[in-house]
Amino acid sequence: MTVTPLSPTPRSTVHRGKNRAVTDRADLHAVLDAGLICHLAFLCDGEPVVIPTGYGRDGDTLYVHGSTGARSLREAAAGSAVCVNVTLLDGVVYGRSVFHNSVNYRSAVIHGRATQITEAAAKLHGLRVLTEHLAPGSWDYARPPNDKELAKTALLALDLGEAAVKIRTGPPVDEDDDVAADAVWAGVLPLHRMWGEPRSCPTVAGRHAVPEHVKSRNQA
Repeated sequence: MTVTPLSPTPRSTVHRGKNRAVTDRADLHAVLDAGLICHLAFLCDGEPVVIPTGYGRDGDTLYVHGSTGARSLREAAAGSAVCVNVTLLDGVVYGRSVFHNSVNYRSAVIHGRATQITEAAAKLHGLRVLTEHLAPGSWDYARPPNDKELAKTALLALDLGEAAVKIRTGPPVDEDDDVAADAVWAGVLPLHRMWGEPRSCPTVAGRHAVPEHVKSRNQA
């Protein structure tokens, strides 16, 4: 397998916990593909603001969207520097001392300046990417957005060229004295995500079965 490395910049170079930094671009893609919500950070009137939002990835482009009235997207579309984070929590690490309690995680941080997508075909493509990431199968199943809805929706694209990824796995890293004392339990409590049973909208009233693209996600 060909490994395409990340190219760290001063902003995306990992200084703390360097041993957890990974440099394969495939790891960046994997973290983004596994997550559902990102946190978009930017400066607004000189003050830091962080907004949780949905996203989707196509190659080395990350799409985020929202209302055209959202201040966050207006600031980002105006060319302000932004930072996006996606973090997946995989477990809580219990150490023999509270100092060594930790978490197992996968985290990606992307820096850059977003571009607003307004051309019709490109905007539909980006919205399809977003939809299929959050709710796979929906784009071809449900009604597509109409002109009024598209006019109310802002779509931003962020290049993934400036990014950092950190991953922690495994047991606690305890002090040798604490390991030798063997006084308490230590280990990892894994965290697993799973989908529940689909719940039909009350207005469906049994007229439509749960579609296969929804049921298959529950069974994955």
